[in-house]
Amino acid sequence: MKVIGITGGIGAGKTAVLSYISQKYNCRIVLADEAAHMVKEPGQNCYNSLVKLLGKDVLKEDQTIDKQKMAEKIFTSPFLLEQVNNIIHPAVKKLILNIIEEERISQVHDFLFIEAALLIEGGYLEIVDELWYIYAKEEVRRRRLKEIRGYSDEKIDSIMEKQLKEDEFRRYCRVVIDNSGVLSDAYCQIDEKLGEYLWQS
Repeated sequence: MKVIGITGGIGAGKTAVLSYISQKYNCRIVLADEAAHMVKEPGQNCYNSLVKLLGKDVLKEDQTIDKQKMAEKIFTSPFLLEQVNNIIHPAVKKLILNIIEEERISQVHDFLFIEAALLIEGGYLEIVDELWYIYAKEEVRRRRLKEIRGYSDEKIDSIMEKQLKEDEFRRYCRVVIDNSGVLSDAYCQIDEKLGEYLWQS
């Protein structure tokens, strides 16, 4: 089983790529955002640490953490944001490492894909077999974000400024999937690469 990390800038089409892969290949897909949600659930170690840090006013009536209330607190305080990241990121990484171990033991799937915007910054290079960069030209990404998500130019600028530049992605990623055009072109690139791996096995 090959463990592949999927990364790329906002608007590059990572979700569409993974949707195609999940339908066509014998694989498991782990989304870091979903893993981050899981480690914040009541009963998890992160839950107690976050409530202690942020206060009980971030809880809903059912005692789960209110995502919106938490966001409002941390994004006005760089200190709190850093503290929250220091709690969540190691827990997510540990959860993903456990999933990788389970999958390697079970050998049910041909591939395990891990998707996260911060795979490179988060040190995931050491736990995946290789990284894939889902690339799209900046003007294409901007158009998608405006048309699909309704983002303003200011919001897009703010997000893109915080993400790695193209040369950084390319430096660390073994495979580049160009998703600047129609999705079928990206699908062909994926089929060629995964088909090569399946043939080798």
